[in-house]
Amino acid sequence: MVKTETLPSGLRLVTESLPHVRSAAIGVWLTRGSRHESDEESGIAHFVEHMLFKGTHRRTARDLAQAIDSVGGQMDAFTAKEYAGYYIKVLDEHLPIALDLLSDMLLYPALAADDVEREQGVVLEEIKMVEDAPDDLVHEEFVQKFWSRHALGRPILGTADTVSSFSSDRLRNYFQRTYVAPNLVVAAAGHLEHDRFRDAVAEAFAPLSATGRVSADAPPAVSPGVVERVKDIEQSHICLGTTAYPQGHDDRHAVFVLNTILGGSMSSRLFQHIREDRGLAYSVFSNLSTYTDAGMISIYAGCAADKVDDVVTLSLRELADLRDRDVPEEELRRAKDHLKGSVMLGLENTSSRMSHLARQEMVFGRHITLDEMLAQIEGVTAVAVKRVARDLFRDGGMVASVVGPKRSKSLAPDQLWLGGGEASA
Repeated sequence: MVKTETLPSGLRLVTESLPHVRSAAIGVWLTRGSRHESDEESGIAHFVEHMLFKGTHRRTARDLAQAIDSVGGQMDAFTAKEYAGYYIKVLDEHLPIALDLLSDMLLYPALAADDVEREQGVVLEEIKMVEDAPDDLVHEEFVQKFWSRHALGRPILGTADTVSSFSSDRLRNYFQRTYVAPNLVVAAAGHLEHDRFRDAVAEAFAPLSATGRVSADAPPAVSPGVVERVKDIEQSHICLGTTAYPQGHDDRHAVFVLNTILGGSMSSRLFQHIREDRGLAYSVFSNLSTYTDAGMISIYAGCAADKVDDVVTLSLRELADLRDRDVPEEELRRAKDHLKGSVMLGLENTSSRMSHLARQEMVFGRHITLDEMLAQIEGVTAVAVKRVARDLFRDGGMVASVVGPKRSKSLAPDQLWLGGGEASA
């Protein structure tokens, strides 16, 4: 059973009791990410996430690691564009230990100057890793071009200059104004009892400030065009895409189905037509990224440098076909069943259920049942898929990035034209 509650401080709590398991997963989710940073603070959300593992007022970094290892638990964290998450999975009997560790990290981080200096070196190496991983770099270049005039387009890691500028005082100032009760969601799933857990959370996080700065962000606008980076590597990496709907859009399930048909599985059109039929790429897929007020649907492929134009042309052809022709019933059925299976299989452990609870609370402010989600997917029709494709796949709105060896001719913006169809009128 799922229960939600807002404590007097503004801290939100959502739990799911699963009596048949022996584990429990607890996460503290911050509703602030890299898009909420200023230009000068780019990367600070991610940097603070790192620093919270470097020790607290009463525990060293080693103490934190040993505390979770001694009970066989798992602890991790991440930073995204619009939120950050800190989570622990343990046996149900060790839930109090997990709650104590998380509250200690999120209330009393040391943020020591010498730790900051050491961690700057770590994050700078992490930034270099992206430069050395062309399949990651091409996505980063794509996003920075796609939303070039908006915070959503900035890298989560920040830049070498911004990361090098961080000080203990600056991090503490960011932490104190950001890690406040109204910006936090505590989610837990597993063998637990809501009322008892609520009381423990209320006590553990009692010192949280109940006030914080309100963030008002304007929606991003797409910057169509092409960006190309020459790298001395064997393969070219391509990212191509256009705008999609925000997270809470009424047509979001139609877009999920559309993305599955396009490139979300081994039987998808991109995989079958570009890899299986023509052998042009080993890896090719589409991806849907959604945010509170924006979204993008993108295609990735890695291919030989002299095949870039062919892969782009074939990818655009698939977009145009989805826009101009009805999806056959058999293909629609297969995509919906694949999507429903992925949703159900993805909720088979306490960690994934906890994450699911938190994301629903942050996006919708309520719990959406599995039956409700499956019914919404099942309700998607071929007419809806085509209507959404017509709305999204429009000439003049495409963005592409290429990372790879120097080619005789770069990809030109006019090669991103779908042509024909009602959507381009």
